Amino acid sequence: MKAMIITAFGGPEVFQAADWPKPVPQATELLVRIHAVALNPVDYKIRENGTWARVKPPAILGYDAAGVVEAVGANVTSFKPGDAVFYSPDIWGVPGACAEYHVVDEAIVAHKPKSLTFEEAAALPLVGMTAWDAMEFFQLRPGQTVLIHAAAGGVGSLAVQMAKAHGARVLGTCRGANRDLVRSLGADVAIDYRTEDVVQAVLRETGGAGVDAIYDTVGNDNLPRCIAVIKPFGRAMTCVGITAELPGALFKNVLLRYGFMERSRQKLDTLSVLVERGHIRPVIDSIIPLEQVADGHRRIQAGGVRGKIILRVAE
Repeated sequence: MKAMIITAFGGPEVFQAADWPKPVPQATELLVRIHAVALNPVDYKIRENGTWARVKPPAILGYDAAGVVEAVGANVTSFKPGDAVFYSPDIWGVPGACAEYHVVDEAIVAHKPKSLTFEEAAALPLVGMTAWDAMEFFQLRPGQTVLIHAAAGGVGSLAVQMAKAHGARVLGTCRGANRDLVRSLGADVAIDYRTEDVVQAVLRETGGAGVDAIYDTVGNDNLPRCIAVIKPFGRAMTCVGITAELPGALFKNVLLRYGFMERSRQKLDTLSVLVERGHIRPVIDSIIPLEQVADGHRRIQAGGVRGKIILRVAE
């Protein structure tokens, strides 16, 4: 089968087209004919040095996928050939989905939402499950206020929509060029982090009261700086880690969660319900051929991507 592989760890130049053995599904696995793959920051992090994920070049990357089931293992009970599916492949030392075919355990696969194209469906699993984990942790109630960083990104754009579906008031940070997009997703306020002091902007927009929850998808010192605007007994979550202390968090009784997304069909089914009810829709930055995966990696690393970059594998 056709695949895009990395021949070694390094920059985008390590990608190479290859003829790779077509996988065979085991007892609880599906063989999926891949139609589309979405790129995520984890892709380039593994490409640079994926030893932490037990990846050994030559290897196939790609951790969001949508396609059609071609064959099933002997013990598969929930799917049959011809089913349209979407999922986020495991990252731990197994081949990704940047290829014509991929095998995956049925436990982390769901039927594709009927209203989404394969490209849209591929854009949803990893970021959608990540954002949903945050919503479950925040336990938002109507009228509460949440600050979502990188609100135009893959995770942030869905978190904005989910928070609005919970009835929350949403403040989102983004580049100035993305303000209209973030507002169109449901944010009540879009803060240009390049030209405004985010802390001062949040205090201004909340009348000095601050927010009930903060979702950090950026990292570095982003969350520590914003602890100043979280209310006592507020909740903060990061899906990228923290590189500094959290001054003031202790005295506010802030509940902090580090979120590393775990894959499950139940979460994907929840995303499908949200899609079909019109609560969320993935944001697509661009769709490019699988063979241009290196260009996609360059764009993600440069920053400023609106939603997701999609690799089209098959029509």
